[in-house]
Amino acid sequence: MGSIEVICGSMFSGKTEELIRRLKRLSYANKTFKVFKPEVDTRNKKTSIQSHSKIEIEAQSVNKATEILKHKESFDVIGIDEAQFFSDDIVEVCNKLANGGVRVIVAGLDMDYLGKPFGPMPNLMAIAEEVTKVHAVCADTGLPALYSFRKLENDDVVMLGEKNEYEPLSRKAYVSKMKKK
Repeated sequence: MGSIEVICGSMFSGKTEELIRRLKRLSYANKTFKVFKPEVDTRNKKTSIQSHSKIEIEAQSVNKATEILKHKESFDVIGIDEAQFFSDDIVEVCNKLANGGVRVIVAGLDMDYLGKPFGPMPNLMAIAEEVTKVHAVCADTGLPALYSFRKLENDDVVMLGEKNEYEPLSRKAYVSKMKKK
C-alpha cells in the first residue's frame, strides 16, 4: 500500500520547501518521483515549483487532478503542490494513487484569507496517514503565524499573490486586523 502525507499551513510557512525537501531525499533510496501543480498557479514557471526562498524542483502543470492518474504506475512517489487550487476530485485521485501503492505527498494552504478551510485541503487531511502543519512567523507579533492575511480589497477566494498581497499573521494579529477591515 501507498500512503498520503499532507503538508499544510499559511502562506510563507515553508510548505513548498518541505515538499521539495522530502522529494529530494528520495534520491538516497533510489525512489522515482514526479511533481504536479495546478495550471492556475502562474506565479512561477510552468515546469517547476519554487519556494519563497528560491528552492526549485521540476514539476508538471495540470489542468485537472485526474491527469495525475496517468502517471500512477511510472513513479514510486507523486508530489502535489498548491493542492487547495484543485477541485474536490484531488481527494479521490490521492486515494487511488495511495491504494495503488504510490506514496503521495501533498502541500497546500489549509485556510483561505478569511480563515476558513480551503478547498479540498480538509478532506485531504482527513484521509492522510500523516499531516504536518508548518507555521510562518507573524509579521506583527513574531508569534507562529497560521493565517494568510490579504492586504488588498478583493473578495475572490482564489487570488494569487506574494508579499505585496499577503502577510502571515498570528491569531491575535489576524483577529485585530480583520476587525479593522
